[in-house]
Amino acid sequence: MSDQPSYGFDTLQVHAGARPDPATGARQTPIYQTTAYVFRDAEHAAALFNLQELGFIYSRLTNPTVAVLQERIAALEGGQGAACCASGHAAQIMALFPLMGPGKNLVSSNRLYGGTVTQFSHTIRRFDWSAKLVDFDDADAIRAAIDEDTRALFCETIANPGGVVTDLDKVAKVAEEAGLPLIVDNTTATPWLCRPIEHGATLVVHSTTKYLTGNGTVTGGAVVDSGRFDWSASGKFPSLSEPEPAYHGLKFHETFGPLAFTLHAIAVGLRDLGMTMNPQAAHYTLMGIETLSLRMQKHVENARTIAEWLEADPRIESVTYAGLPSSPYHEIAQKICPKGAGALFTVALKGGYDACVKLVDSLEIFSHVANLGDTRSLIIHPASTTHRQLTPEQQIAAGAAPNVVRLSIGIEDARDLIRDLDQALAKASGAA
Repeated sequence: MSDQPSYGFDTLQVHAGARPDPATGARQTPIYQTTAYVFRDAEHAAALFNLQELGFIYSRLTNPTVAVLQERIAALEGGQGAACCASGHAAQIMALFPLMGPGKNLVSSNRLYGGTVTQFSHTIRRFDWSAKLVDFDDADAIRAAIDEDTRALFCETIANPGGVVTDLDKVAKVAEEAGLPLIVDNTTATPWLCRPIEHGATLVVHSTTKYLTGNGTVTGGAVVDSGRFDWSASGKFPSLSEPEPAYHGLKFHETFGPLAFTLHAIAVGLRDLGMTMNPQAAHYTLMGIETLSLRMQKHVENARTIAEWLEADPRIESVTYAGLPSSPYHEIAQKICPKGAGALFTVALKGGYDACVKLVDSLEIFSHVANLGDTRSLIIHPASTTHRQLTPEQQIAAGAAPNVVRLSIGIEDARDLIRDLDQALAKASGAA
């Protein structure tokens, strides 16, 4: 189908990028389980390797099943193109790879998934990159952190684990003033709740492992390019604006315009970093996306019901759900995510660390796993798991204090989830 803007979200999530298989007429996108593709002739092969013609060469770069997923995610996000890869963490490196260089830095929100904090605080230093983590509620703090070596701003739409909603319009204004791209992790919101490009984002990254797939079966990541950033304006992004030696001096931005970043991510990023998404993972994710809007509506409805119940419970110290009127982020959530504040939030227990551990061990429907965005309701104690590598100060800044558990609300019957939480809280209170 032709992905016209007139198509609604529910239509795009089923049809975007997909066409009946030309060989068999198969209606569902097949799993093209192949490593390589036969060239028509030597001239065709040369044109593909020179980027004079687009097509399939080798599945480390891309694959027909993966290509459908890339087109679908780009359509849902309102982007020019997308590149899929092996995980959400891979997507973050893929997003930064063409922008950064030795001695360069990014300015990032300090409210991030613990693994991202570790990646930015430690791992990227091996590339001689660095990150400055600041409070993205404070536009002046962001401006103060930007220097001549800054190459990007980075934040999450709905921050993991606390469910804090970022004022993307405000952050995008700072990025525009500085002439820098804004990278937004939209994993926990999904394009059904928020399309960051419409709020000024340059690039959108996803862990497709989470809500996009929605069934806890495969890992994956995606980078979506808005196609709106001028990579040649400042001279700060030579990978995209200057001659590429591996392609005989081709300039990606000059040659490919709005698709420069996407084609660079595939032709250079996937070629050399090798963070490839396999076709079976793409297939599972495509099937998951077909019901994304239906699932997200139920996720949000359940999350709101359960957050309201928890907030009224005397055993609970606080609930961070931005969908609650009591949340300091409620007004921002209504602007950035008008359909709802997602289904991820944290709960602080009055019983402290021990009560959190007992709660996690006493639940029956909720699963204790290091994941989110599943159809099943999930729980984890970040301070002892996903955020345990952080300092106590970093844990608190990230919303993962020792007395906090993170809930990812699924699509089960909300009454059953409340009963499960109630009985587990009773045991946890006894332990405390």
